[in-house]
Amino acid sequence: MLTIIIPVYNEGENIKTAVENIEREVKYPYTINVIYDFDEDTTIEPAKNLNVNLVKNKYGRGVLNAIKTGLEDVNTEFAIVTMADLSDPPQVMNDMIDSAIKNNADIVCASRYMSGGGQVGGQLLKKLMSRYAGLSLHYLAGVPVHDVTNSFKLYRRSFLESVKIESTGGFELGLELVVKAFKNGNKITEVPTVWYDRTAGKSNFKLLEWLPKYLKWYFKAFGGKHC
Repeated sequence: MLTIIIPVYNEGENIKTAVENIEREVKYPYTINVIYDFDEDTTIEPAKNLNVNLVKNKYGRGVLNAIKTGLEDVNTEFAIVTMADLSDPPQVMNDMIDSAIKNNADIVCASRYMSGGGQVGGQLLKKLMSRYAGLSLHYLAGVPVHDVTNSFKLYRRSFLESVKIESTGGFELGLELVVKAFKNGNKITEVPTVWYDRTAGKSNFKLLEWLPKYLKWYFKAFGGKHC
C-alpha cells in the first residue's frame, strides 16, 4: 500500500532509530526506500542491517534530486516523504493514509499550523517564514491546507504520474506539487503533526539559497487556474 521515501545525507546516527520507529508505529503495509547521494554516505553501513531498500540518487546530489528519485520509483498506491532526522512522528503516517482513503485525496499534508499541530525547536526565522507562507496561502490564496512547506506529505501514485516536477533545488518540490494540485483541482487534505528539531547529525537546509525557489511557487498559487 505504501512506499516510505527517506532522503538521507550522512544520517548514520539516526537511520536505525528512524526505521525502528516506523516499524513500531506504522500499521499499514509498507516498504522503505532510503535514497542516498554518494557511496561514502554514513547512512549506508547501518542501513544495510535494516529492512530497507538502498537507492542511489540518479539525478545528482541534493535533497530535491533524492526525493525526485524516490517518487519516480513508487509502485504502491501511496508514497510518503519523511526525514531520517527524527523530526516527523511516524504514527502520523497512519492518519495520512486514513485521510487519503476517506477523502480520496491526492495529497495529504502533515500540518504544523492547523489545530493539534506544532513545532519543537528549530531556527526562529525559518519557523516564521514557513508559518507565514502556509497561513497566507491558506487564507489569501485559498489553498485548502495550513502548511505547504513541510516536506512530510503523502502523495497518491496516480497523481504523481500526472504531473511533471519542475523544481530545481531544496525542498521546494513539496510546495510545487501542492500548488499544482490546487490549481488543477486535485483533492488535498491535511492532518496535524508536531515537528521536532533534530538532536543528532547536521542539517543540510540552506534557507537563503533556496528562498527564491520557494517564492516562485508561492506566487504561482495566486495565479491562474492551471499551473
